[in-house]
Amino acid sequence: MTEAAVLPDHWADLEQRFQTFSRVMTTKAAIAQTPKEIVWTLNKARLYRYIPVVPPEARHRVPLLLVFALMNRPTILDLRPGHSFVEFMVARGYDVYLLDWGIPGFEDKDLKFDDYVLDYMTRAIRKVKALSGSEDFSLLGWCIGAILTTIYASMRPDDGLRNLLLLTAPLDFSRPKKLTFAQWTDEKHFDVDRVLSTYGNMPGEMIDYGAKALKPIENYIANYLKLWENLDNPRVVESWHAMNTWVTDIFPMAGGAYRQLIVDFYRNNRLMKGELKIRGELVNLKRLRANLLTVIAEGDHITPPCQSEGVLEKISSTDTEIFRVPGGHIGIMAGSGAQKQTWPHIDAWLAARSQ
Repeated sequence: MTEAAVLPDHWADLEQRFQTFSRVMTTKAAIAQTPKEIVWTLNKARLYRYIPVVPPEARHRVPLLLVFALMNRPTILDLRPGHSFVEFMVARGYDVYLLDWGIPGFEDKDLKFDDYVLDYMTRAIRKVKALSGSEDFSLLGWCIGAILTTIYASMRPDDGLRNLLLLTAPLDFSRPKKLTFAQWTDEKHFDVDRVLSTYGNMPGEMIDYGAKALKPIENYIANYLKLWENLDNPRVVESWHAMNTWVTDIFPMAGGAYRQLIVDFYRNNRLMKGELKIRGELVNLKRLRANLLTVIAEGDHITPPCQSEGVLEKISSTDTEIFRVPGGHIGIMAGSGAQKQTWPHIDAWLAARSQ
């Protein structure tokens, strides 16, 4: 007779719950499983093309390039089978590409937005055009990826960018009192140059703590209580496991780019003021003419709505839309409601502009 067999039912149940909890907390879930191939590399960066599942005659003509943040894995866009934005878009006939920035080493500490936009993105886009056979293309930028794609769209308006999708875009820092993250980045309390002179790159653990400390109860207590309370629900456990695998995959952000984010954006709002220079060239938002969809998370405490709204007053695009979604910074694209609300809206908007 096994040990579990002689235990009272409630003790056996508790033992099973602890085993499940331990497994989820100490193992990695299988994520980013949509079939793809590497089609281009530069330094640590990789450009992936997802394998089409729709016949050529049923595909959209204009390819889509996904650009995520610099300090997190882009696997959040392809979290798990059945709950993957990439899988969703491939199934709807898009030629989908993903630019993975990779993990910067100490030798990359001087990489700046200048390099990511003018070297990495421009070359990756050239490859997308060559492989897709289309001179037109669409860009989707999420979080800091939205900063990079906005800069690109403003500096290279004649390169074929037809559609620009911005998700939780941190672009306008004109109202710092409403920006909770500004509490951590104010020059009176945070010496960015001292940190970078010590580490070279900005440690991922410090960035992660800064984000989580904005909602400490939710991130350090409620999140784990949710798992414990749902250990008998395999669907919830699987979802939590996949998200935790992504959240805990932490790595640094290149020092040069991090300093730009703090000094040029958070503290001085140079993009919106027309004062941001990329390799000596002023970034003029008025030159941005692509069709624009900006998705705003109403409950976003990392990129509040006021950071994403003002850019529409600065650009020259005539086809623009703001789509507001309940939820937070990550939940709008990876939460339980994303498949019912955010993804279908993106698909409908983009499909009408991708022929």
